Amino acid sequence: MRKLLFIFSLIAFVACKSDKKEKDTEEESYVIPSSEKSSTKTPLTASVERGKTIYNDLCVTCHLPNGKGIAGTYPPLDGSNWLTEKREESIRGVKYGMQGPIEVNGEKYDNIMTPMGLSDKEVADAMNYVMNSWSNNIKDMVTEEEVAAIQKETE
Repeated sequence: MRKLLFIFSLIAFVACKSDKKEKDTEEESYVIPSSEKSSTKTPLTASVERGKTIYNDLCVTCHLPNGKGIAGTYPPLDGSNWLTEKREESIRGVKYGMQGPIEVNGEKYDNIMTPMGLSDKEVADAMNYVMNSWSNNIKDMVTEEEVAAIQKETE
């Protein structure tokens, strides 16, 4: 009789434990209700998403995760007047690299940004990410065609 009671107790214990595990798993996973999901990505949000990966792979080392850059060495991208006032120069810099003196937010920089070997689409994506991150909110999307039209400056 004791053996039978022990077996029933063991089965009940395992069943309770198993039920608790299923409940814990249910509570840990959360599905966003369809009413909270955006129905589709816009071309800009899709480009920004791709651009974030490019930024994190190639740009973050100098311009930092927060886009603040390094004072006197690498210009900030967050709140940068260079992005808002010199759109074509910004795109050209990402596409072909740049060197020489520039002024960003009143501070002078004289360094080299090497070309990253990006396609026109990747340049557009990186620009859209930077232009719509941190405090930046430049919704005028950079397109692959716009990047393709920008030529390297002759020296």
